[in-house]
Amino acid sequence: MSENSERWINWDELKGLSDDQIEEKAKKILSIMTLEEKLYQMSGDWTLAEGGPKMQKRYNAEPIPAGEDKKLGIPGVLFSDGPRGVVIGSSTCFPVSMARGASWDLELEEKIGDVIGIEAKVHGANYFGGVCINLLRHPAWGRAQETYGEDTYHLGAFGVALLKGVQKHIMACAKHYACNSIENTRFEVDVSIDERTLREVYLPHFKQCVDAGVASIMNAYNKVNGKYCGHNPHLLRDILKKDWNFKGFVITDFAWGIRNGALALNAGVDIEMPFEWRMAPNKMIGYMNEGRFTEELIDEGVLRILRQKLKFAHKEDPKFYSMDKIACKEHTELALEAARKSIVLLKNKNSILPLNRNEIKQIAIFGALANTPNVGDHGSSRVYPPYVITPLEGIKNIVGNAINIIFNEGEDLEVAKELANNSDVSIIIAGYTHLDEGEGSGTRDRTGDRKSLRLYENDEKLILAVASVNENCIVVLEGGGPIIVEPWKNKVSAILMSWYPGMEGGTALGEILFGDINPSAKLPAVFPKSDDQLPYFDRTTTQIEYGYYHGYKLMDKEGYEPAFPFGFGLSYTTFSYDDLRIDKHTINSDGEIQVSIDVSNTGSMTGEEVVQMYVGYKKPSVDRPVKDLKGFTKVLLTPGEMKTLNLKLRAEDLAYYDVDKKEWVIEKIEYIIYVGPSSRKEDLLTTTFNVS
Repeated sequence: MSENSERWINWDELKGLSDDQIEEKAKKILSIMTLEEKLYQMSGDWTLAEGGPKMQKRYNAEPIPAGEDKKLGIPGVLFSDGPRGVVIGSSTCFPVSMARGASWDLELEEKIGDVIGIEAKVHGANYFGGVCINLLRHPAWGRAQETYGEDTYHLGAFGVALLKGVQKHIMACAKHYACNSIENTRFEVDVSIDERTLREVYLPHFKQCVDAGVASIMNAYNKVNGKYCGHNPHLLRDILKKDWNFKGFVITDFAWGIRNGALALNAGVDIEMPFEWRMAPNKMIGYMNEGRFTEELIDEGVLRILRQKLKFAHKEDPKFYSMDKIACKEHTELALEAARKSIVLLKNKNSILPLNRNEIKQIAIFGALANTPNVGDHGSSRVYPPYVITPLEGIKNIVGNAINIIFNEGEDLEVAKELANNSDVSIIIAGYTHLDEGEGSGTRDRTGDRKSLRLYENDEKLILAVASVNENCIVVLEGGGPIIVEPWKNKVSAILMSWYPGMEGGTALGEILFGDINPSAKLPAVFPKSDDQLPYFDRTTTQIEYGYYHGYKLMDKEGYEPAFPFGFGLSYTTFSYDDLRIDKHTINSDGEIQVSIDVSNTGSMTGEEVVQMYVGYKKPSVDRPVKDLKGFTKVLLTPGEMKTLNLKLRAEDLAYYDVDKKEWVIEKIEYIIYVGPSSRKEDLLTTTFNVS
């Protein structure tokens, strides 16, 4: 390579360039690069011998580089993982994505993305690999906590909100593309899926992120219809790059994301991470000399990489990104707000909550998790916050010296019963930890995917024992996804789902228990009564078929009654829904309807309500769900206050994928609009319209 000055790239000139100027600049850079320089852009900078020990010592302790070219002055992709915060160093730890999905608060999620982008850049990263939008097909999936829920519309909306925040600062990556929702056999499982189910159920959330300008997509480990995702041209080239016109680059999941560099490049992979391995330049030159691909295919991939590097080379004033931003007060207060808005009140018999400080002398708190920092999986998503407020600490901080707090792990049931019997209120913290669900290995014979959706037997026995002697029994659940509560649900007075609530989770829990904060969260995934209400799941399988139905849509289709429906969550106040109306009753195939409803706070406490809009289909020519989520919004109301909420529905949102025509079709039929506080039929007001 010549080192004359015309080949050096001045990245300081990039600020403020338009997309067309970026494209021109990227093509100019590409034109002066040698084949070896191009190929060096397409793999991680570490060798396996160099990077392996680093990753084993502590995963992502520093940004993981790919494609840095010091001679040309091209920066590398500097990878930081997520999604509950920045994995590098010590960072703000937010509630897990499933918890944030329960907030139904897109403005909050974009703020979280903004903080993550800032902290990642402070730590030296320019790329965030934490926009995890895999669909929760079954709650046993070990990495359920890393995604937002079971519904494709909801998933896409949250993915877009997060990436918008992150991409104010650095590149974002949406993952794992596609059909990735079994952990234990993720490297080899082959998912059989028909084209309509793929396009309508498992891909729309990725398309939402592509349409929003996500810089990168990460391919999944698993196979789809016989081909590894990283070797799958139908997923990567036909759909992602051609049908969706994706302008960013495709990056592999780490180490086993591809098995062969030639197959990967032909399929549409642009960067292998994290090592220089199967797409190492010497291997790729050998493949090209064998006629496996042409240099034009390399150019296409490198142009995508350069395009994004140019676009994100300069963002805001570098002085803004200082170490004092890491877990600063503003950021930890946002983590607290997220926890407050993520904890779901599932049961509140006789309005036992909020607790009245003036009427309680002693509270007994049971369960080892009450005194355990429990912020989620210890796999690739692990964040190292400077502190974690446990439930016990949070409750003690709220009550101070006004109430006597007794803590007992609950191992001896007779002792627990005696303490509960002598206390005004009993609170049990039960659920899971990183040892029970998550990525990779654990203990307790529950590695990766969960074996059971129930609590451990000793937790269930503790709940029943305490509830038998104290009617004021409150259960707080921790975990990454839905938990079956049927064996004890009717024995306790209140149930709260706190998920893995982040570094300030204990504070938020204490505030909610005593009414300083009114809970507003709603479930992003249905809580079943039993396993037979769910799709087939086998964590050891290497072959599985993914059908069209799961979650609340499967419940609707089969007429199942869940323990708690999708979109459900209680408040300390009450809301009424009135006067559902639409601005037109007939639209054409490119039309739009405005849906309006009056929502009132009919209780005595200020609260937030999540208003949900679903659509149903009358006499469709193909099988359709009873109803699909198509919109939601959140409103804050004081006691007695009423507001009119407006939601938009586009005709294109009603389309199904016609496999024979290979196109999206909007049927000219009658449609039903449902609006209400949850997906439960009796909660919803309805009206109809037609597409002509």
